[in-house]
Amino acid sequence: MLRALVASSSVSRIGRGVFFAITVLYFTQILGLTGTEAALVLAMASGTGVLASLLGGWLADRWSARRMTFAFEALGGALLVAYAFAGDFISALIIACTSNFFDTLGHSSRSAIIARGFTADKRVFTRAVLRTVTNVAIAVGAGIAATALAIGTGASYRAVIIVAGVLGVVGSLPLLGLPARVDAAPRATTTSIRTETGSIDTVAQGEAERASRREWNRRSPWRDPRYLLLALLSAVFGMQFGVAEVGVPLWVTSATEAPEVIVAVLLIVNTTLVVIFQVPLSRGTHDVRTAGRVTMIAGWLMAAACIVYALSAGHPTWVAIVLLIIAALTHTFAEVLSQAGAWGLSFELADPQRAGAYQGVFGMGFSLSALAAPLVVNATAIQMGMVGWIILAVVFLGAAVGIAVIAKRAAAAIEREAASHNPSAAAV
Repeated sequence: MLRALVASSSVSRIGRGVFFAITVLYFTQILGLTGTEAALVLAMASGTGVLASLLGGWLADRWSARRMTFAFEALGGALLVAYAFAGDFISALIIACTSNFFDTLGHSSRSAIIARGFTADKRVFTRAVLRTVTNVAIAVGAGIAATALAIGTGASYRAVIIVAGVLGVVGSLPLLGLPARVDAAPRATTTSIRTETGSIDTVAQGEAERASRREWNRRSPWRDPRYLLLALLSAVFGMQFGVAEVGVPLWVTSATEAPEVIVAVLLIVNTTLVVIFQVPLSRGTHDVRTAGRVTMIAGWLMAAACIVYALSAGHPTWVAIVLLIIAALTHTFAEVLSQAGAWGLSFELADPQRAGAYQGVFGMGFSLSALAAPLVVNATAIQMGMVGWIILAVVFLGAAVGIAVIAKRAAAAIEREAASHNPSAAAV
């Protein structure tokens, strides 16, 4: 299963890397969209991910998750090709929303596959491996996109976009090799209830079916306050990606003396460290208590990174560069640890009978985070300077504390339950 998922990610994410690297420039320089129009296209496309995350998880509990993931990711790749034929704002908007919708559907059902297909101690490891592979693949894709950026013609942009789409489709093919056990188990059905004369008791049969439906609905993540709070707090901490993607570039260019090229250097630092450390630093986070501790460490690191980012303003160039690199290093380790903790908790605190729905809700939180982060980061760090960075530091630290408390209480509950089933071990 891991080989199939790695093979799929290593190919399909190259295509996404190509696209990420040229999207904004393709919209503005080739299609002639304004900066505002390009931002609107990307924002509305991200908005479709909120619904797609929920829907993908919901469907993965009802249909074949492996077939759905293959179909959605293949369709998402095919729709990337359609970008080459976009001609204006409306067509770009429709293609962007549709492509992101199906790609997110595939990602959500893929999370359900990981939840069901691997044992508890292997799920976080699998996510860590796939994230490492994804980072490498996106870097390769960005290198391919550089050819179009260097040539600068519409034909070169469209050529690499088509390549990206084809890679997306090809990357979905290994998913067909996943075993059937990654699909959801059939929902419990009631057998026919017969009377002593052999006829079917329709009243009893109907009551049994209604009881089965009530049990299914009772397992919904929307009836699990602890998991909903975990998803919310994880989404808040997920705004760290908005700090890296939006806040840092704007801060560098508007508030520091550092050259613009430092933005690319910081991205390289981040990608390299994620590739090196994501897998080793994710070990053990399938344990709920460990996941909580790791998240708490990530909270302190992220708060420290915000303060150092803020301190980079108002200094000579070389001091600003040093401080930005220190902040980026701290930020990256916060990112790696927070992701490891989030994966462990999102799997271990979910009801295994509704793995798809739970992963869909968790993914929806990050989709909402991706929508809110640019606005929040701009309104705080960029508009308010040091005060805004401090606000962000408090927000991240507060989210980490909340997640750590959830993990601690969940671990205690798990230990009490284990003790009740094994009194002799508890006595020892």
